Amino acid sequence: MSKYTTGEMAKLCNVSVRTIQFYDTKGLLHPSDLTEGGRRLYTDDDLSKLRLICTLKVIGLSLDLIKGILESESPGKVLSILLEEQVKQIGDEIIERQKQLEAIEAIKESIRDKTAIPVNSIIDIEHMMEKNKKVRKKFRKLVIQACIFSIPQYSLLAWWIFGGPWLPFVLCFIIAIPFWVLLAKNHFKDAAFICAECNSVFKPAFIKILFTSGTPKARWLTCTSCGHAGYCVETIAD
Repeated sequence: MSKYTTGEMAKLCNVSVRTIQFYDTKGLLHPSDLTEGGRRLYTDDDLSKLRLICTLKVIGLSLDLIKGILESESPGKVLSILLEEQVKQIGDEIIERQKQLEAIEAIKESIRDKTAIPVNSIIDIEHMMEKNKKVRKKFRKLVIQACIFSIPQYSLLAWWIFGGPWLPFVLCFIIAIPFWVLLAKNHFKDAAFICAECNSVFKPAFIKILFTSGTPKARWLTCTSCGHAGYCVETIAD
């Protein structure tokens, strides 16, 4: 079995040596062996694990979530579903862009021929522009609302740390809880989850989503179809 130093692992996975050392301290990737001088040595299995960690990082998972997935019963299944969802998302974006290109080409052709611009092309472009505008508007609104409530909290926290009273921060935190719950409910209202064990799509109660660990890409839930408890991949509900 091949043995790799930290530098060799870093080169093979296109990451820095410091990154691999950091993964060790986080409990994500421990060396399988040490030299007499105390240098880390890794095996082929460790190399595969590092590549898996890098893949999960690329698709936007946090290190804590990655650690949870790696420690789960079926990390390969969770990763497979995550990648499938990413492919679907990219595919939808490609289809949307292709429609935009076709509409633009139709308008360009009409302009060259000095004919009336097809109504369908105008409607398609307006629909796509309006859709994108709504998504951007919703995202901006979410960010602004989060900032409005976060700034007072962090300000009062800093005041408390540097010797101010603790009561204003606690009261602000309590008042903000319903707001954060509302933001979460708004995010998860169109969400469903894919079980890594049976591949069924289910929609758990909001209260169960709220009190589980994870990110917008995957959360630790119990499948309502097979009863398996583990990381389930978030998708859009039909």
